[in-house]
Amino acid sequence: QVQLVESGGASVQAGGSLRLSCTASGVTGGVVYMGWFRGEGREGIAAIGRDGATDYADSVRGRFTISQDTAKNTLFLQMNSLKPDDTAMYYCAASSGSHYWQPPRAPAVYKYWGQGTQVTVSS
Repeated sequence: QVQLVESGGASVQAGGSLRLSCTASGVTGGVVYMGWFRGEGREGIAAIGRDGATDYADSVRGRFTISQDTAKNTLFLQMNSLKPDDTAMYYCAASSGSHYWQPPRAPAVYKYWGQGTQVTVSS
């Protein structure tokens, strides 16, 4: 049983910043990738591998930064220059087992999911 818990979501004005965190517990197998997703379709906005390689969606590249503390099994998402279109429920997720050339942003790759944290950006 793996549990992921997100925190840091809030209401913020356009142009502001937020930092999301996700802590994993109960991991019995090695986590290969972690990522951030948003909305009903679980749009993959950022992913990171154990070696630190990253991949970003075009919609957030240059504004968001994904990072991790592997020793503490914690994932972060620094969000700057927030826009109203960024309003969504944000989820963290973790994969295991498979390796890819690039950190995957496809939600089907990820097995473990958090409950989400709400980000609301107002004009």
